Parts: sequence; structure tokens; C-alpha cells
Amino acid sequence: MTKFKRIHLIVLDSVGIGAAPDSDKFFNAGTPDSDSDTLGHIAESAGLEVPHMAKLGLGNIPRVPKLKTVPTEREPLGYAGKLEEVSLGKDTMTGHWEIMGLNITEPFDTFWDGFPEEILTKIEEFSGRKVIREANKPYSGTQVIADFGERQMKTGELIIYTSADPVLQIAAHEEVIPLEELYKICEYARSITLERPALLGRIIARPYLGTPVNFVRTSNRRDYAVSPFAPTVLNRLADAGIATYGIGKINDIFNGSGITHDMGHNKSNSHGVDTLLKTMALDEFAEGFSFTNLVDFDAVYGHRRDPEGYRDCLQEFDQRLPEITAQMQEDDLLLITADHGNDPTYAGTDHTREYVPLLAYSPSLTGSGVLPVGHFADISATVADNFGVEKAMIGESFLDYLL
Repeated sequence: MTKFKRIHLIVLDSVGIGAAPDSDKFFNAGTPDSDSDTLGHIAESAGLEVPHMAKLGLGNIPRVPKLKTVPTEREPLGYAGKLEEVSLGKDTMTGHWEIMGLNITEPFDTFWDGFPEEILTKIEEFSGRKVIREANKPYSGTQVIADFGERQMKTGELIIYTSADPVLQIAAHEEVIPLEELYKICEYARSITLERPALLGRIIARPYLGTPVNFVRTSNRRDYAVSPFAPTVLNRLADAGIATYGIGKINDIFNGSGITHDMGHNKSNSHGVDTLLKTMALDEFAEGFSFTNLVDFDAVYGHRRDPEGYRDCLQEFDQRLPEITAQMQEDDLLLITADHGNDPTYAGTDHTREYVPLLAYSPSLTGSGVLPVGHFADISATVADNFGVEKAMIGESFLDYLL
């Protein structure tokens, strides 16, 4: 018999909570991640008021230094803790795959100096379009179209760039390169980046519209991922006939593997919360697991090194948290975590190797407190334990701590 009929996992993309023990082995523009602290530095530099997450125990998570702007609750509504990453990486796919029970021992390839000429030439030959070589480097997605969008409108060239993640992104104006053509080019790029020396996690189509100075990326983004190399807890659940709902880019991250219901991409964090609320209200969702990614923290504010915007984004989510808890049934469990850090006050524009927070709440809980420090995969092990399926490669369940 399951302890919780439904479990809802929300990933606050990049909301790290302090440097991980091995952070000195990971670098940002040549600087080790050992002083990174996404949540702490935002609170310190911009101020932070998240009373609803504080009520769940966010301020109770053991930290050095203490997060002074988020109060410690004498009697929090739930359980709180922090999780450490085992896998060798600090990117989105590595974080999410580990959350679902995989141990990534060989990181995906990244291209800080841009993609090799061989890849660009192959894409040119396939597409019949030239690639703008000056854009071929780690780039902000909005800045790259600001810098090269007008040129693309005139020439029809492809804007290919990368980021801190192991991704190849192709930006194209929808009125210059039709969506279906862009998607076919991305599918081809996916086919030539499936093994080293160019094993990439995702190929991303980044369509946009507008005119110079007023370019806007559209919601027609499409991700082309690789499938997990081993069964995840999502697969265990699906194989057992237990419904899994992916919200936001979750379906893309897992290439659809183990997702029985893809609820679509998010246009924003707020739209993602709306989708989660609608999913929770579905009559057919009487039992199962929902998995939501809210990416604006990372994509809009972390990589752009905007601590004030990041703060506002956190506070906006916090204000919507009561809507989520109000939608919960008595035997629902809500888990809130992150997949890596992205300290907006830090060097460079890369992710940061950090602990991530864990908040656990259910209306049925009679206790509260601090969970032992664990690992990302403990989340999926707990989900597996609850639904009576086999866990994946790694992870230890904390289900018995939730009283």
C-alpha cells in the first residue's frame, strides 16, 4: 500500500544552496566553484523574501553561513534538507537524470571554444545554408539574436551557438527559416552528435520573431535529447502502469523515456505552475507522479547574471506556492528541489557546483524537521519506495523519515 497516492516533484532550475564538497574541481571562467552560493548570494546582494518556502523549512536547512533573510521555523510545515550531486557534471541533463536515479560517470562534451569545423560543415552541406562563424561560441540566447538576427534576416544563414550546458543551439527567424526546416536541421544535428568527441545532451531549436532591436524568442522551441543510458525510476513507474506527468522541458530531458503524459513546454515559470495546477486537478490523475521543471531561474536570470531578477523570480514562485499546496489532496506529497546551481553573482556565466535544497510537504504529515544530508538520487529512491517499484542505479529512500 502506497504511503502517498500522488507525488509532485518541482525542480527550481539552478536554485543551488551553497558550494558542494567537490566544488573546487569545477570551474567558472577559470574560477573554482568553491565560493558559489546561488540562494545565499542572491539574499545577500539583492534581499530575499520567500515566506511560504520558509514555512516549509527552507531556513532550517543547515548552511554555512546561515541564510539570515529566510527565518528558521520552530515548527515548519514539512521537512527540509540538502542534497549533494554524485555525477560528474553540473548541467541540466546530468542533474535531472541523477534525480531519477542514474550515476553519470562520464560527463557530456562541452565546447567552450565553439564547435569544430567538421560539425559546422556537415550542417551546411545538409541544410544548404551557411553558418555564421562569429556566433559559434558560448552565447546568451537573447544576445546572439541581438548580434546576428539582422544579418540572418538578410542572408538566411544559421545562427549556431552553445552555452555552459552540453548543447548545440540553432536560432532562426521563423519568417526566414520556417519551423519545419529548422526542426529538420536540428534533427540532423542530433544525428551527428551522438558519440564522442561530440556527445551532446541536447540539440535545441531556438526560433524567434520580430525586427532588429525587437527580436523575441517564441514558444516554438524544440529540444532533441538523447535517451537515458539505463532505466530511470520514471521507467520503473511507467512499466508498472503508474502514470507519470512531465511538465515543462521534462519530456525533452528524458527524450520521452518513462513519461506517460507530456503536458507540454512552459512559456514561463508562471505558465508552468498553471500547467501543474491543471494537471493536479485532472480526474484521471488519482495516483501517480508529476515532474515539473521551472527553468526561468536559470535561463532568464542565472546565465545572465541578474541577481535582482533572480530574486524577483524566486519571490514570484513563492507567492504561487499556496496555490499548489491548496490543490494537494490529503495523501499527496510535494517535493521541491533543484538540479544544480547558477550563482548570478559569480564569475563567468556557467552553472555552479552546489548542494540543492529539498523541501517535503504533505497535508497528512504530523511531524516536521531536518532530513539527513543526502544525494540527488534519494528523491527517485523515495518515489520508487512509495510506489513499490525498483529504484534505479543509485539513491536511498527517505520515505520513512516523513512522518
